[in-house]
Amino acid sequence: MHDPETFDYVIVGGGTAGCVLANRLSASGRHAVLMLEAGGAARHPWITIPAGFSKLLTNPAYNWRFTTQPEEATGGRVIAVPRGKGLGGSTLINGMIYVRGQPQDYDHWAQTGCTGWGFEDVLPYFRKVEDFSGPADPLRARGGPLPIVEVAERPAIAEAFIAAAEAAGHPRNPDYNAGSQDGFGYYQVNQRGGRRVSAADAYLAPARRRPNLAVRTDAHVLRLTFEGNRATGVVARIGTEERRFAARAEVILAAGAAQTPQILELSGIGDPAVLAGLGVPVRHAAPGVGANYIDHYCTRMNWRVKLPVTLNEATRGLRLALAVAQYGATRRGILTLGTGLAHGFVRTRPGLAGPDVQYFFMHASYANAAERKLDRQPGMTIGVTQLRPQSRGTIHAASPDPLAPPAIRPNFLSAEEDRRAMVEGMKIARHIVEQAPMDPFRAHELAPGPDCRTDADWLDFARRDGQTIYHICGTCRMGSDALAVTDPALRVRGLRALRVADASIMPDIVSGNTQAAVFMIAEKAADLIAADAAA
Repeated sequence: MHDPETFDYVIVGGGTAGCVLANRLSASGRHAVLMLEAGGAARHPWITIPAGFSKLLTNPAYNWRFTTQPEEATGGRVIAVPRGKGLGGSTLINGMIYVRGQPQDYDHWAQTGCTGWGFEDVLPYFRKVEDFSGPADPLRARGGPLPIVEVAERPAIAEAFIAAAEAAGHPRNPDYNAGSQDGFGYYQVNQRGGRRVSAADAYLAPARRRPNLAVRTDAHVLRLTFEGNRATGVVARIGTEERRFAARAEVILAAGAAQTPQILELSGIGDPAVLAGLGVPVRHAAPGVGANYIDHYCTRMNWRVKLPVTLNEATRGLRLALAVAQYGATRRGILTLGTGLAHGFVRTRPGLAGPDVQYFFMHASYANAAERKLDRQPGMTIGVTQLRPQSRGTIHAASPDPLAPPAIRPNFLSAEEDRRAMVEGMKIARHIVEQAPMDPFRAHELAPGPDCRTDADWLDFARRDGQTIYHICGTCRMGSDALAVTDPALRVRGLRALRVADASIMPDIVSGNTQAAVFMIAEKAADLIAADAAA
């Protein structure tokens, strides 16, 4: 093995958080920064086209294509867990939906020992991220690296869905990221001019010409290196060769909630029982590594639509050709759509501090939801997810081979509150679609169908139908207790010069899609790292 190349900071992972860190840590010009990404550059033409996510979800060049272990509570199914691969990570293939969550999410973090992570603490970092095109608001910001726009398409069926929600007693909400999250409206997405803006576009591209930033792709990190309890660098496989990279200041893990715990475990950091099963010697006992896995579980309710006004028929034949021509000429039309058109956030019972169920309305229905293959007849879908699941699972290395996928065990629907909220959320969705504004469009319910009436029926449907919506987090959770993997400064507890800055540090999942929170975490991490460097 060659002598190591040496940098001040070595960032493991070129995804959402890694791109932010690469930009911010190299900005002063005082530090030599290396970012290592196991995937390649984001060159596929579908990446910049928002609707192209469906073409990339099964592409191994841009998706690790992880899957869960089959579990009895979800029908013994293997459930797809897409993870973005390549510079930009999951922002290359996600639905671009930008949801901060609720202020109380972050206040709860602070109250459970994550000092400095209350909403007032993290709000400046959300504002630092954003270039929001909507109305001015003290909680929003313009001028940040990431453009945030409201979905531009306004099909009549989406307007009818929002009107139906109002008829059912729910408010219209023009900005769920400012003030109250309750209500219905259109999603906000990270796009500019009808094109996806990934973390690589927003953060990495402006920094690539800096002489103090090095970016290595196709570099799969195998393990961390140490002197005593201090992290000194990493070993990575580039092609067929193993290379060492040394860090004078810190190693920062930003490989995501699936692979960050795997790298730690294969470096001897984790639950001794798990490490023993892998045949890996214990360097540092940290029982919380790979535990506390949290994700959003989502069912998809479908209806047949009376009129040919859905994506099912608009994405075939001549109509698709016309849509492609429209997008090419104007950057408008159906190719600007991702995974969510209209949103809904509702409370399923009295006494809640905020919504506990989120809806994703699309004028499309899927023959295969995991692969986004559309039906041939007109249809519409409401995705239903519980926002704050209590169920906890695990993600652990399954093999001492660093190239083997981790073992993902979600333990979905194990908590009674999760089952209750999912059932109630689906009932509310049906009630909304039954309102008069949907009469011109609604033909009949396809899934779960009119025979689904009892709570047991609803729960059975949830167990058979549900999928993850790819919001994995929590596997190296932050906190002040003995089982916390990272402290509130994101340093790995008990070790020196090693930090985690990705979704794995979340002690609890946020109330919504997680990408906005990951951008925020990485922005705050950069300031925490800079503060330590200046001390």
